[in-house]
Amino acid sequence: MLKCGMNGSQVKVFGKAVQALSRISDELWLDPSEKGLALRSVNSCRSAYGCVLFSPVFFQHYQWSTSAEMNDNDTISNLNCKLGIKGCCEDEVRSMSALWYLLNFIPSASITRPSKSNWKIFFRRGIKRTHNVCFQESQPLQVIFEKNTCSNTLMIQPRVLAEAIVLFTSNQEEMTLAVTPRNVCIKSYSEESMDLTNSVYSEMCVGPDEFDFFQIGVDTEITFCLKELKGMLTFSEAIRAPISIHFDIPGKPMALSVDGMLLEANFVLATLADEPSRESSPQSLCLSQKRERKQLRSKTEDEKF
Repeated sequence: MLKCGMNGSQVKVFGKAVQALSRISDELWLDPSEKGLALRSVNSCRSAYGCVLFSPVFFQHYQWSTSAEMNDNDTISNLNCKLGIKGCCEDEVRSMSALWYLLNFIPSASITRPSKSNWKIFFRRGIKRTHNVCFQESQPLQVIFEKNTCSNTLMIQPRVLAEAIVLFTSNQEEMTLAVTPRNVCIKSYSEESMDLTNSVYSEMCVGPDEFDFFQIGVDTEITFCLKELKGMLTFSEAIRAPISIHFDIPGKPMALSVDGMLLEANFVLATLADEPSRESSPQSLCLSQKRERKQLRSKTEDEKF
C-alpha cells in the first residue's frame, strides 16, 4: 500500500519528472520502498531507461507498507505497479494551479478484480478532481550499469547545455558528443552523407571552464538520442541542479544523472556502436541499419547474474 501527498511546488517537480520519463515510454513503473518512491520507464527496444527516486521527506506525507502476499522465495513482496503515463494525469500534475496532490495505491487481493490507484488533485477555489486508474502489478524494473566506472564524466549547468542544444534543428533526432582533455564538441549527426548545400549542420565546441566538473580519461566520440537528453535538461532546470554525463566508448551505455537534496534522477541511454563492432543479430538493430545501438540489459528481482 502507498499513500503520499504533495503541495504545489512539489507537484511541479513531480510533474516535470513524469514529463521527462514520458520521453522514454508511455508506461511508468512505480516502485515504493522505505527509500522513497521510484518512478521508472524503459522504451520498447530497451535502448533507454530512466529512474527518478523521490525521498520520503520530499512529500508532505509518505506512508508505505509491503504487500501481505508472499512470493516464491517466502519473502514479503513490495508493491510494484505499471500504468500508463496518461493515467498519471500528466497535464494536471504539471499545472501550476494545483495546490495539493494525493496518491493512493492499494493492490487488489482478488485475481479477478484489478488493482486500482486513486489520484486526487486539489485546485484553488475548492475545485477537486479524482481519477481512479487501474494498474498492473509487476516486478521492479532495473538496469545493469555502473556509472561510476565510466572513464569520462562531465558536469554542467542545464542552462548552458540547453543553449547549445538550441542550435540543432527541430527534426534532429541524434547528436554526437566528442571529447578530448582540451575541449568538448557537440555536433549534428546523420547516417547519410550530408549535402551542405541544402542541409543544416551544427557544431559547437567549449572548453573545460564551462563545466562544473571535467574529467576525460579517454578521447572518444559517442552518438545518442536527443529526445531523452531534452527531457532530463527540462527536469534538471526545474530543480536547479547540474546535470552529469558519464560515458566511455561508442557502443557502451551512457548515463545522465541529476542529484538533488530530496531526489535523484538517472537516465541510461544506448549509444551507437562503431560499424566494425556491429553484431549480426537483427534484434540489436534498434534505431539504425548502418550502426547499432547496444541494448540495455534489464533484470527483475528473481533473475540472477
